[in-house]
Amino acid sequence: MSYSFFATVSRMKYIDRWALMRNARAENLSEHSLEVAMIAHALCVIGNARYGKSLNAEKAALIGLYHDASEIITGDMPTPVKYYTTDLRRAYHEVEAVAEDQLLRMLPEDLRGSFAAIFTPEEDENDQYLRRLVKAADKFSALIKCMEEKEAGNLEFRTAELTTRESIEKMGRELPEVKDFMIEFLPSYGNTLDELIGKGDSK
Repeated sequence: MSYSFFATVSRMKYIDRWALMRNARAENLSEHSLEVAMIAHALCVIGNARYGKSLNAEKAALIGLYHDASEIITGDMPTPVKYYTTDLRRAYHEVEAVAEDQLLRMLPEDLRGSFAAIFTPEEDENDQYLRRLVKAADKFSALIKCMEEKEAGNLEFRTAELTTRESIEKMGRELPEVKDFMIEFLPSYGNTLDELIGKGDSK
């Protein structure tokens, strides 16, 4: 029997983000998810190395990779619409859950439990904290996109950059990993390749 989970997930590259905005360069869901995965992993590593956490950084990366997979079915709903009212937010989460369940049913039954653990939060405190960091990574990816668009001369993203930066700063007051990433890593985004390579080790 043939299963379509991975063929379906591979279609993330066809889902464009920021549909309501004029983009200097289009961003697809696949590249966004990769960036979220890398940043989520980094945030967990920071938490473990500096703040005595015991976070599963590899699991955070997996959650980041799949965090928007439901949009293959639902499409990317613009944030202003998704969060316009509490009712709309609740309805979107219900649609998202249905789409995730539909994706899981594209797997053989003996594999579903392992993948369901990626989509479904646990009551464990570490898992909840980890998922907050994945959410922060999602915000960082959005902010990086806004910064790149502004760097390209596109002012369409200036309001989104302001609100996203404020949201991350608020997260950073509760999540020290977020504050550290913002201080130590975010400033390099927007540099040229020569600047990035030339900078090398900051010591």
